[in-house]
Amino acid sequence: MAETHVLFVEDDDVIREATQLALERDGFTVTAMPDGLSGLEAFRANRPDIALLDVMLPGMDGVSLCRRIRDESTVPVIMLSARADSIDVVLGLEAGADDYVTKPFDGSVLMARIRAVLRRFGHAGGNGAGDGDAAGADCGVLVFGDLEVDTEGMEVRRAGAPVALTPTEMRLLLEFSSAPGTVLSRDKLLERVWDYGWGGDTRVVDVHVQRLRTKIGQDRIETVRGFGYKLKG
Repeated sequence: MAETHVLFVEDDDVIREATQLALERDGFTVTAMPDGLSGLEAFRANRPDIALLDVMLPGMDGVSLCRRIRDESTVPVIMLSARADSIDVVLGLEAGADDYVTKPFDGSVLMARIRAVLRRFGHAGGNGAGDGDAAGADCGVLVFGDLEVDTEGMEVRRAGAPVALTPTEMRLLLEFSSAPGTVLSRDKLLERVWDYGWGGDTRVVDVHVQRLRTKIGQDRIETVRGFGYKLKG
């Protein structure tokens, strides 16, 4: 992990310094910034492998910063929120974040989440669409109506037009397309897509499914109440 560059944006001096030291002890290179505007500048200057963004930031809040980063890159983003039930969590995920951690957080939990995200992304530095060994991917092009999923080239087309997906969205679609018509529970998707070996917040799944629907068609993924989601064959 020595080559992994983390952008950490946090306005609380104590949390920022303590977390930076913990990350560096774990072998990460860290650029730490105290506000959203300097965080955006640091992102553009350094192109980190992963970004940790506090939701509440001066100048430009974390949700807006996440949205700006997502406009320019597919680099993985983890949001840090002070309240697990905060609407800010959902807003951050809707802005394109891949995961979130609730403050105050245990250092080992944060490290585990970071490593899980980097594994999912194949440590691609935010420049690719994740690793080519995403769970459920078969060789060739899968076709579902006007939707084409190239599981080798990691490309998606809808009615012939390319669809831009984040690596997390791509992995989620690969899970659905590997078993069309099969209901996948939120817990199973958390385990397969988010690499959670422990219980997680299913809002992460729900928001990403909604984001995926806006890109591949609202009626392509069906909600099976009480069970989960399935891709229409």
